Amino acid sequence: QDSNDETEDVSLFDAEDEGTKAAKKKKIRHPIASFFHLFFRISAILVYMLSGFSSSFIACMVTIILLLSCDFWVVKNITGRLMVGLRWWNQVDDDGKSHWVYESRKAAQEKKSSSEAESRIFWLGLITCPIIWVILAFSSLLSFNLKWLAVVIMGVTLQGANLYGYIKCKVGSRKNLTSIATNYFGTQFLRQTFSRENQAES
Repeated sequence: QDSNDETEDVSLFDAEDEGTKAAKKKKIRHPIASFFHLFFRISAILVYMLSGFSSSFIACMVTIILLLSCDFWVVKNITGRLMVGLRWWNQVDDDGKSHWVYESRKAAQEKKSSSEAESRIFWLGLITCPIIWVILAFSSLLSFNLKWLAVVIMGVTLQGANLYGYIKCKVGSRKNLTSIATNYFGTQFLRQTFSRENQAES
């Protein structure tokens, strides 16, 4: 379920062609949100990579899980809405059915509050960290370090869920993508059919 009506699509890095707004776009409007968008996820990776120097597996594991949980909540509920005007959530209707909702900021609000610098920070942090967790997961498997595998899988799951949710906000629901693809191929088919008929008549 989408609520993208009367909204403007948010480009991956919010780049604009208008040179007069360059200074405004480069300004970080929400420095605290930008800091915490990266702080929790980078801290979790650093704690994991430095865990070899610690003798307490439980302390490192609990610290990483807490950092990942804080990161998931902050990115899902705060930084996405402030930095790029996107948010996603799950709601249950009166029949007890679960629905995922993906929303983007309205066009008028986006023009006033969009920032290219914040958008770059948001998307680079959102995409890079899950990739690092995937690499760490393969590393744990190849080195047979199975005691850390559950922690790494949690990192992949939590940060991957936010990445998936915001990509859905960015490109729309699978239903919309399917309808777009269907319309495109249908149009191409009609064009080819008419072109063949015209060639046959001539």
